Amino acid sequence: MLSGKIGSLAPGSASTPRRSVVVQSSASGAGQPNKSQIIIPSGSRLSPRVAPAPSQGDASPQTTRVASVERPTTTSQDSGASTSTSAAQPTDPHKAPYIYFQGQRVHSLHAHGLDVIKSMGNWAETDLMRYLKPVDKCWQPSDLLPDSASPDFEDQVIALRKAAQDLPLDYLVVLVGDMVTEEALPSYMNMLNTLDGTKDETGAQDQPWARWTRLWTAEENRHGDLLNKYLYLSGRVDMRSIETTIQRLIGSGLDPQLENNPYLCFVYTSFQERATKISHGNTARLATYYGDNALCKLCGVIAADESRHEMAYSNIVDQFFHRDPNGAMLAFADMMRKGIVMPAHFLDDGSHAASNGPKANLFHDYAAVADNIGVYTTHDYADIVDHLVARWKVADHTGLRGDAAEAQEFLVNHSQRIRRLADIQAERRARDRKRGKARSAAFSWAFNRQVPLQ
Repeated sequence: MLSGKIGSLAPGSASTPRRSVVVQSSASGAGQPNKSQIIIPSGSRLSPRVAPAPSQGDASPQTTRVASVERPTTTSQDSGASTSTSAAQPTDPHKAPYIYFQGQRVHSLHAHGLDVIKSMGNWAETDLMRYLKPVDKCWQPSDLLPDSASPDFEDQVIALRKAAQDLPLDYLVVLVGDMVTEEALPSYMNMLNTLDGTKDETGAQDQPWARWTRLWTAEENRHGDLLNKYLYLSGRVDMRSIETTIQRLIGSGLDPQLENNPYLCFVYTSFQERATKISHGNTARLATYYGDNALCKLCGVIAADESRHEMAYSNIVDQFFHRDPNGAMLAFADMMRKGIVMPAHFLDDGSHAASNGPKANLFHDYAAVADNIGVYTTHDYADIVDHLVARWKVADHTGLRGDAAEAQEFLVNHSQRIRRLADIQAERRARDRKRGKARSAAFSWAFNRQVPLQ
Protein backbone atom coordinates (compact mmCIF):
# COMPACT_ATOMS: atom_id res chain seq x y z
CA MET A 1 0.00 0.00 0.00
CA LEU A 2 1.27 3.44 -0.80
CA SER A 3 0.03 6.94 -0.34
CA GLY A 4 1.19 10.20 1.17
CA LYS A 5 -0.52 12.79 3.28
CA ILE A 6 -0.95 16.15 1.64
CA GLY A 7 0.47 18.92 3.80
CA SER A 8 3.22 17.55 5.08
CA LEU A 9 -6.13 18.30 26.68
CA ALA A 10 -7.88 19.55 29.51
CA PRO A 11 -7.72 18.81 33.29
CA GLY A 12 -10.75 17.74 35.19
CA SER A 13 -10.71 20.76 37.50
CA ALA A 14 -8.81 23.96 38.08
CA SER A 15 -7.22 22.73 41.28
CA THR A 16 -6.46 19.08 40.67
CA PRO A 17 -5.49 17.79 37.20
CA ARG A 18 -7.72 14.90 36.18
CA ARG A 19 -7.62 12.79 33.05
CA SER A 20 -10.87 12.03 31.31
CA VAL A 21 -12.62 10.33 28.46
CA VAL A 22 -14.97 12.54 26.49
CA VAL A 23 -18.23 11.36 24.97
CA GLN A 24 -19.72 13.89 22.57
CA SER A 25 -22.89 13.98 20.52
CA SER A 26 -22.65 14.84 16.84
CA ALA A 27 -24.96 15.02 13.89
CA SER A 28 -22.83 12.53 12.01
CA GLY A 29 -20.40 9.75 12.63
CA ALA A 30 -17.91 11.58 10.47
CA GLY A 31 -18.82 15.25 10.85
CA GLN A 32 -17.86 17.88 13.37
CA PRO A 33 -18.98 17.60 17.00
CA ASN A 34 -21.75 19.79 18.34
CA LYS A 35 -21.97 21.47 21.72
CA SER A 36 -22.99 18.58 24.01
CA GLN A 37 -20.41 16.44 25.72
CA ILE A 38 -20.06 14.18 28.70
CA ILE A 39 -16.88 13.94 30.77
CA ILE A 40 -16.14 10.72 32.62
CA PRO A 41 -13.46 11.50 35.21
CA SER A 42 -10.58 9.06 35.43
CA GLY A 43 -10.78 9.06 39.19
CA SER A 44 -13.95 6.98 39.04
CA ARG A 45 -14.04 3.22 38.69
CA LEU A 46 -15.39 3.72 35.16
CA SER A 47 -12.24 5.02 33.57
CA PRO A 48 -9.01 4.00 35.33
CA ARG A 49 -6.57 4.59 32.47
CA VAL A 50 -7.99 7.35 30.31
CA ALA A 51 -6.26 10.39 28.91
CA PRO A 52 -6.88 14.10 28.28
CA ALA A 53 -9.89 15.45 26.44
CA PRO A 54 -9.49 16.72 22.87
CA SER A 55 -8.95 20.14 21.47
CA GLN A 56 -10.78 19.77 18.15
CA GLY A 57 -12.61 23.04 18.36
CA ASP A 58 -14.62 21.96 21.39
CA ALA A 59 -14.88 23.89 24.62
CA SER A 60 -12.71 22.79 27.50
CA PRO A 61 -14.10 20.23 29.94
CA GLN A 62 -13.79 23.02 32.55
CA THR A 63 -16.74 24.92 31.03
CA THR A 64 -20.28 24.85 32.36
CA ARG A 65 -21.47 22.36 29.75
CA VAL A 66 -19.38 19.59 31.31
CA ALA A 67 -21.34 16.99 33.25
CA SER A 68 -20.14 13.80 34.87
CA VAL A 69 -21.99 10.59 34.23
CA GLU A 70 -23.85 9.33 37.23
CA ARG A 71 -25.63 6.20 36.03
CA PRO A 72 -23.68 4.63 33.17
CA THR A 73 -24.81 1.26 31.91
CA THR A 74 -21.78 0.20 29.86
CA THR A 75 -18.10 0.41 30.70
CA SER A 76 -14.85 -0.86 29.24
CA GLN A 77 -12.12 -0.75 31.86
CA ASP A 78 -9.70 -2.91 29.91
CA SER A 79 -9.55 -0.47 27.02
CA GLY A 80 -9.36 2.61 29.23
CA ALA A 81 -12.54 4.08 27.71
CA SER A 82 -16.08 4.33 28.99
CA THR A 83 -19.46 5.08 27.48
CA SER A 84 -22.83 5.83 28.94
CA THR A 85 -26.39 5.21 27.86
CA SER A 86 -27.79 7.77 30.24
CA ALA A 87 -30.25 10.45 29.16
CA ALA A 88 -27.33 12.65 28.16
CA GLN A 89 -26.63 10.39 25.18
CA PRO A 90 -28.10 11.38 21.79
CA THR A 91 -31.49 9.93 20.94
CA ASP A 92 -31.29 10.87 17.24
CA PRO A 93 -29.93 7.78 15.40
CA HIS A 94 -28.00 10.09 13.05
CA LYS A 95 -25.99 11.56 15.93
CA ALA A 96 -22.90 9.81 17.19
CA PRO A 97 -21.63 9.49 20.77
CA TYR A 98 -18.06 10.63 20.12
CA ILE A 99 -15.55 8.92 22.37
CA TYR A 100 -12.05 10.34 22.81
CA PHE A 101 -8.94 8.66 24.15
CA GLN A 102 -5.72 10.55 24.85
CA GLY A 103 -7.09 13.58 23.06
CA GLN A 104 -8.05 11.69 19.90
CA ARG A 105 -11.50 10.70 18.69
CA VAL A 106 -11.64 6.89 18.63
CA HIS A 107 -15.31 6.05 18.09
CA SER A 108 -17.77 7.98 15.93
CA LEU A 109 -20.20 5.55 14.28
CA HIS A 110 -23.79 6.67 14.88
CA ALA A 111 -26.74 4.30 15.41
CA HIS A 112 -28.05 4.78 11.88
CA GLY A 113 -24.60 3.98 10.51
CA LEU A 114 -24.52 0.78 12.52
CA ASP A 115 -27.93 -0.14 11.13
CA VAL A 116 -26.60 0.47 7.62
CA ILE A 117 -23.68 -1.87 8.26
CA LYS A 118 -26.03 -4.54 9.59
CA SER A 119 -28.29 -4.16 6.57
CA MET A 120 -25.34 -4.89 4.26
CA GLY A 121 -24.70 -8.40 5.56
CA ASN A 122 -26.40 -10.16 2.65
CA TRP A 123 -24.77 -7.81 0.15
CA ALA A 124 -21.34 -8.52 1.63
CA GLU A 125 -21.99 -12.26 1.41
CA THR A 126 -23.00 -12.22 -2.26
CA ASP A 127 -21.32 -9.18 -3.83
CA LEU A 128 -18.20 -8.44 -1.78
CA MET A 129 -16.85 -11.97 -1.76
CA ARG A 130 -16.75 -12.15 -5.55
CA TYR A 131 -13.71 -9.87 -5.51
CA LEU A 132 -11.69 -12.60 -3.84
CA LYS A 133 -10.13 -15.50 -5.72
CA PRO A 134 -9.97 -19.16 -4.62
CA VAL A 135 -6.55 -20.08 -3.27
CA ASP A 136 -5.90 -22.56 -6.08
CA LYS A 137 -6.56 -19.79 -8.62
CA CYS A 138 -4.12 -17.31 -7.03
CA TRP A 139 -0.52 -16.88 -8.06
CA GLN A 140 2.05 -17.69 -5.38
CA PRO A 141 5.52 -16.16 -4.95
CA SER A 142 7.19 -19.43 -5.94
CA ASP A 143 5.49 -19.21 -9.34
CA LEU A 144 7.44 -16.05 -10.13
CA LEU A 145 10.84 -16.64 -8.51
CA PRO A 146 13.70 -19.07 -9.09
CA ASP A 147 12.68 -22.62 -8.23
CA SER A 148 14.80 -23.71 -5.25
CA ALA A 149 14.08 -27.38 -6.01
CA SER A 150 15.30 -27.12 -9.59
CA PRO A 151 18.74 -28.43 -10.61
CA ASP A 152 19.43 -25.09 -12.30
CA PHE A 153 18.32 -22.98 -9.34
CA GLU A 154 21.71 -21.28 -9.13
CA ASP A 155 21.59 -20.37 -12.81
CA GLN A 156 18.13 -18.87 -12.31
CA VAL A 157 19.40 -16.79 -9.41
CA ILE A 158 22.39 -15.61 -11.46
CA ALA A 159 20.00 -14.50 -14.23
CA LEU A 160 17.85 -12.64 -11.71
CA ARG A 161 20.87 -10.86 -10.24
CA LYS A 162 22.18 -9.95 -13.68
CA ALA A 163 18.82 -8.37 -14.62
CA ALA A 164 18.75 -6.45 -11.31
CA GLN A 165 22.29 -5.04 -11.57
CA ASP A 166 21.21 -2.01 -13.62
CA LEU A 167 18.41 -0.93 -11.27
CA PRO A 168 19.38 2.53 -9.93
CA LEU A 169 19.52 3.25 -6.22
CA ASP A 170 16.52 5.57 -6.16
CA TYR A 171 14.37 2.89 -7.78
CA LEU A 172 15.60 0.28 -5.29
CA VAL A 173 14.81 2.56 -2.35
CA VAL A 174 11.23 2.95 -3.57
CA LEU A 175 10.90 -0.79 -4.22
CA VAL A 176 12.14 -1.50 -0.70
CA GLY A 177 9.73 1.05 0.77
CA ASP A 178 6.86 -0.54 -1.12
CA MET A 179 7.86 -3.98 0.12
CA VAL A 180 8.24 -2.86 3.73
CA THR A 181 4.79 -1.29 3.56
CA GLU A 182 3.31 -4.54 2.26
CA GLU A 183 5.08 -6.53 4.98
CA ALA A 184 3.37 -4.48 7.70
CA LEU A 185 0.17 -6.38 6.91
CA PRO A 186 -0.51 -7.38 10.55
CA SER A 187 -1.19 -3.71 11.33
CA TYR A 188 -3.73 -3.47 8.50
CA MET A 189 -5.60 -6.56 9.61
CA ASN A 190 -5.64 -5.16 13.13
CA MET A 191 -7.04 -1.90 11.77
CA LEU A 192 -9.95 -3.71 10.09
CA ASN A 193 -10.61 -5.81 13.18
CA THR A 194 -11.23 -2.76 15.36
CA LEU A 195 -14.09 -1.39 13.24
CA ASP A 196 -17.46 -1.02 14.93
CA GLY A 197 -20.01 -3.24 13.24
CA THR A 198 -17.63 -5.20 10.98
CA LYS A 199 -14.82 -6.48 13.23
CA ASP A 200 -14.12 -10.17 13.70
CA GLU A 201 -15.33 -10.76 17.25
CA THR A 202 -13.63 -14.16 17.72
CA GLY A 203 -10.75 -14.22 15.24
CA ALA A 204 -12.52 -16.92 13.20
CA GLN A 205 -16.06 -15.59 13.07
CA ASP A 206 -18.21 -17.01 10.28
CA GLN A 207 -19.82 -13.79 9.08
CA PRO A 208 -19.08 -12.03 5.77
CA TRP A 209 -17.24 -8.97 7.08
CA ALA A 210 -14.93 -11.13 9.22
CA ARG A 211 -14.29 -13.58 6.39
CA TRP A 212 -13.56 -10.72 4.00
CA THR A 213 -10.91 -9.34 6.36
CA ARG A 214 -9.18 -12.69 6.74
CA LEU A 215 -9.30 -13.61 3.06
CA TRP A 216 -8.23 -10.13 1.90
CA THR A 217 -5.31 -10.34 4.33
CA ALA A 218 -4.38 -13.77 2.99
CA GLU A 219 -4.28 -12.46 -0.57
CA GLU A 220 -2.29 -9.39 0.41
CA ASN A 221 0.22 -11.50 2.33
CA ARG A 222 1.72 -12.75 -0.94
CA HIS A 223 2.75 -9.24 -1.99
CA GLY A 224 5.35 -8.53 0.66
CA ASP A 225 6.50 -12.14 0.52
CA LEU A 226 7.16 -11.91 -3.22
CA LEU A 227 9.02 -8.60 -3.15
CA ASN A 228 11.01 -9.59 -0.05
CA LYS A 229 12.32 -12.75 -1.69
CA TYR A 230 13.12 -10.94 -4.92
CA LEU A 231 15.13 -8.27 -3.11
CA TYR A 232 16.94 -10.90 -1.04
CA LEU A 233 17.97 -12.82 -4.15
CA SER A 234 18.97 -9.66 -6.03
CA GLY A 235 21.82 -8.91 -3.61
CA ARG A 236 21.35 -5.19 -4.26
CA VAL A 237 20.10 -4.10 -0.82
CA ASP A 238 20.95 -4.45 2.86
CA MET A 239 18.42 -7.07 3.97
CA ARG A 240 19.18 -6.84 7.68
CA SER A 241 18.47 -3.13 7.71
CA ILE A 242 15.26 -3.80 5.79
CA GLU A 243 14.21 -6.56 8.19
CA THR A 244 14.73 -4.36 11.23
CA THR A 245 12.69 -1.63 9.49
CA ILE A 246 9.82 -4.09 8.98
CA GLN A 247 9.93 -5.15 12.62
CA ARG A 248 9.96 -1.54 13.81
CA LEU A 249 7.07 -0.60 11.54
CA ILE A 250 4.85 -3.47 12.66
CA GLY A 251 5.71 -2.66 16.27
CA SER A 252 4.74 0.98 15.75
CA GLY A 253 1.39 0.23 14.08
CA LEU A 254 -0.42 2.93 12.10
CA ASP A 255 -2.92 5.67 12.84
CA PRO A 256 -4.87 7.02 9.85
CA GLN A 257 -7.48 8.50 12.24
CA LEU A 258 -10.32 6.17 11.28
CA GLU A 259 -12.10 6.35 14.65
CA ASN A 260 -13.02 2.63 14.44
CA ASN A 261 -15.63 3.82 11.94
CA PRO A 262 -16.19 1.62 8.86
CA TYR A 263 -17.45 4.60 6.86
CA LEU A 264 -14.07 6.32 7.31
CA CYS A 265 -12.05 3.13 6.98
CA PHE A 266 -13.52 2.01 3.68
CA VAL A 267 -13.05 5.47 2.18
CA TYR A 268 -9.43 5.16 3.30
CA THR A 269 -8.94 1.65 1.89
CA SER A 270 -10.60 2.63 -1.41
CA PHE A 271 -8.04 5.40 -1.74
CA GLN A 272 -5.13 3.30 -0.56
CA GLU A 273 -5.76 0.35 -2.85
CA ARG A 274 -5.89 2.66 -5.87
CA ALA A 275 -2.70 4.40 -4.72
CA THR A 276 -1.01 1.04 -4.34
CA LYS A 277 -2.15 -0.05 -7.78
CA ILE A 278 -0.64 3.13 -9.25
CA SER A 279 2.61 2.67 -7.33
CA HIS A 280 3.16 -0.97 -8.26
CA GLY A 281 2.09 -0.25 -11.83
CA ASN A 282 4.75 2.45 -12.09
CA THR A 283 7.47 0.26 -10.56
CA ALA A 284 6.53 -2.37 -13.17
CA ARG A 285 6.84 0.20 -15.96
CA LEU A 286 10.23 1.39 -14.70
CA ALA A 287 11.47 -2.18 -14.28
CA THR A 288 10.91 -2.72 -18.00
CA TYR A 289 12.71 0.54 -18.76
CA TYR A 290 15.72 -0.68 -16.75
CA GLY A 291 15.68 -4.05 -18.48
CA ASP A 292 14.33 -6.27 -15.68
CA ASN A 293 11.34 -7.95 -17.29
CA ALA A 294 10.95 -10.50 -14.51
CA LEU A 295 10.60 -7.72 -11.93
CA CYS A 296 8.07 -6.02 -14.21
CA LYS A 297 5.93 -9.14 -14.04
CA LEU A 298 6.25 -9.31 -10.24
CA CYS A 299 5.10 -5.74 -9.77
CA GLY A 300 2.39 -6.17 -12.40
CA VAL A 301 0.67 -9.11 -10.70
CA ILE A 302 0.66 -7.21 -7.41
CA ALA A 303 -0.88 -4.18 -9.12
CA ALA A 304 -3.61 -6.42 -10.58
CA ASP A 305 -4.49 -7.70 -7.10
CA GLU A 306 -4.65 -4.16 -5.78
CA SER A 307 -6.98 -3.17 -8.61
CA ARG A 308 -9.38 -5.95 -7.68
CA HIS A 309 -9.28 -5.00 -4.01
CA GLU A 310 -9.83 -1.34 -4.91
CA MET A 311 -13.04 -2.27 -6.71
CA ALA A 312 -14.23 -4.19 -3.65
CA TYR A 313 -13.68 -1.34 -1.19
CA SER A 314 -15.07 1.24 -3.61
CA ASN A 315 -18.23 -0.84 -3.94
CA ILE A 316 -18.64 -0.87 -0.16
CA VAL A 317 -18.64 2.93 -0.18
CA ASP A 318 -21.07 2.81 -3.13
CA GLN A 319 -23.45 1.05 -0.80
CA PHE A 320 -22.91 3.69 1.89
CA PHE A 321 -23.85 6.41 -0.58
CA HIS A 322 -26.92 4.43 -1.66
CA ARG A 323 -28.13 3.67 1.87
CA ASP A 324 -26.89 6.74 3.77
CA PRO A 325 -25.83 9.54 1.40
CA ASN A 326 -25.43 12.11 4.17
CA GLY A 327 -23.21 9.89 6.29
CA ALA A 328 -21.16 8.76 3.29
CA MET A 329 -20.61 12.33 2.08
CA LEU A 330 -19.47 13.46 5.52
CA ALA A 331 -17.14 10.48 5.88
CA PHE A 332 -15.51 11.10 2.49
CA ALA A 333 -15.01 14.78 3.28
CA ASP A 334 -13.70 13.96 6.76
CA MET A 335 -10.95 11.73 5.35
CA MET A 336 -10.05 14.26 2.67
CA ARG A 337 -9.73 17.03 5.24
CA LYS A 338 -7.51 14.86 7.42
CA GLY A 339 -5.42 13.78 4.45
CA ILE A 340 -4.78 10.18 3.48
CA VAL A 341 -1.62 9.09 5.25
CA MET A 342 0.54 6.30 3.97
CA PRO A 343 0.25 3.09 6.00
CA ALA A 344 4.02 3.29 6.57
CA HIS A 345 3.98 6.78 8.08
CA PHE A 346 5.83 5.44 11.15
CA LEU A 347 8.65 4.08 8.97
CA ASP A 348 11.92 3.89 10.91
CA ASP A 349 15.17 2.00 10.41
CA GLY A 350 16.69 3.17 13.68
CA SER A 351 19.53 5.04 11.97
CA HIS A 352 18.18 7.45 9.35
CA ALA A 353 18.32 10.52 11.59
CA ALA A 354 21.81 9.62 12.78
CA SER A 355 22.99 9.41 9.16
CA ASN A 356 21.18 12.47 7.83
CA GLY A 357 20.67 14.86 10.73
CA PRO A 358 18.22 14.99 13.64
CA LYS A 359 15.38 16.40 11.51
CA ALA A 360 15.61 13.66 8.88
CA ASN A 361 12.56 11.43 8.57
CA LEU A 362 12.79 8.11 6.73
CA PHE A 363 9.16 8.11 5.61
CA HIS A 364 9.33 11.65 4.24
CA ASP A 365 12.59 10.94 2.41
CA TYR A 366 11.27 7.69 0.94
CA ALA A 367 8.09 9.47 -0.21
CA ALA A 368 10.23 12.24 -1.74
CA VAL A 369 12.21 9.70 -3.75
CA ALA A 370 8.98 8.02 -4.93
CA ASP A 371 7.67 11.41 -6.06
CA ASN A 372 10.98 12.32 -7.70
CA ILE A 373 11.14 9.23 -9.93
CA GLY A 374 7.41 9.30 -10.72
CA VAL A 375 6.27 6.21 -8.85
CA TYR A 376 3.74 8.07 -6.70
CA THR A 377 3.32 11.84 -6.87
CA THR A 378 1.12 14.59 -5.51
CA HIS A 379 -0.61 14.71 -8.88
CA ASP A 380 -1.39 11.00 -8.48
CA TYR A 381 -3.02 11.88 -5.16
CA ALA A 382 -5.16 14.53 -6.86
CA ASP A 383 -6.06 12.10 -9.65
CA ILE A 384 -7.32 9.60 -7.07
CA VAL A 385 -9.48 12.28 -5.45
CA ASP A 386 -10.96 13.09 -8.87
CA HIS A 387 -11.52 9.41 -9.58
CA LEU A 388 -13.36 8.77 -6.31
CA VAL A 389 -15.45 11.93 -6.62
CA ALA A 390 -16.57 10.70 -10.05
CA ARG A 391 -16.82 7.06 -8.98
CA TRP A 392 -19.20 7.84 -6.14
CA LYS A 393 -21.07 10.50 -8.18
CA VAL A 394 -20.47 13.05 -5.45
CA ALA A 395 -21.70 16.02 -7.49
CA ASP A 396 -24.96 14.27 -8.45
CA HIS A 397 -26.40 13.75 -4.97
CA THR A 398 -29.39 15.96 -4.12
CA GLY A 399 -31.49 16.56 -1.01
CA LEU A 400 -28.53 16.43 1.35
CA ARG A 401 -28.56 17.90 4.87
CA GLY A 402 -26.78 21.21 5.37
CA ASP A 403 -23.52 19.74 6.70
CA ALA A 404 -23.46 17.04 4.01
CA ALA A 405 -24.16 19.63 1.31
CA GLU A 406 -21.19 21.65 2.57
CA ALA A 407 -19.05 18.49 2.47
CA GLN A 408 -20.20 17.89 -1.11
CA GLU A 409 -19.10 21.36 -2.18
CA PHE A 410 -15.72 20.85 -0.49
CA LEU A 411 -15.17 17.50 -2.23
CA VAL A 412 -15.92 18.61 -5.79
CA ASN A 413 -13.25 21.31 -5.50
CA HIS A 414 -10.71 19.45 -3.39
CA SER A 415 -8.43 18.14 -6.15
CA GLN A 416 -7.88 21.69 -7.43
CA ARG A 417 -6.38 22.64 -4.07
CA ILE A 418 -4.06 19.63 -4.19
CA ARG A 419 -2.92 20.40 -7.72
CA ARG A 420 -2.09 23.97 -6.71
CA LEU A 421 0.02 22.57 -3.89
CA ALA A 422 1.72 20.16 -6.31
CA ASP A 423 2.56 23.03 -8.66
CA ILE A 424 4.03 25.07 -5.80
CA GLN A 425 6.14 22.09 -4.72
CA ALA A 426 7.35 21.52 -8.29
CA GLU A 427 8.33 25.19 -8.66
CA ARG A 428 10.24 25.08 -5.38
CA ARG A 429 12.15 21.95 -6.44
CA ALA A 430 12.98 23.51 -9.80
CA ARG A 431 14.33 26.65 -8.09
CA ASP A 432 16.41 24.55 -5.70
CA ARG A 433 17.92 22.54 -8.56
CA LYS A 434 18.68 25.72 -10.47
CA ARG A 435 20.46 27.12 -7.43
CA GLY A 436 22.39 23.92 -6.85
CA LYS A 437 20.42 23.06 -3.71
CA ALA A 438 19.36 19.58 -4.77
CA ARG A 439 18.94 17.41 -1.68
CA SER A 440 19.89 13.79 -1.09
CA ALA A 441 19.82 11.35 1.81
CA ALA A 442 21.73 8.25 2.86
CA PHE A 443 19.51 5.17 3.07
CA SER A 444 20.57 2.22 5.19
CA TRP A 445 18.60 -0.04 2.84
CA ALA A 446 21.11 0.93 0.12
CA PHE A 447 24.17 0.43 2.34
CA ASN A 448 24.04 4.10 3.41
CA ARG A 449 24.67 5.40 -0.08
CA GLN A 450 23.30 8.82 -1.03
CA VAL A 451 20.05 8.91 -3.01
CA PRO A 452 18.60 12.08 -4.63
CA LEU A 453 15.42 13.40 -3.02
CA GLN A 454 14.57 15.90 -5.80
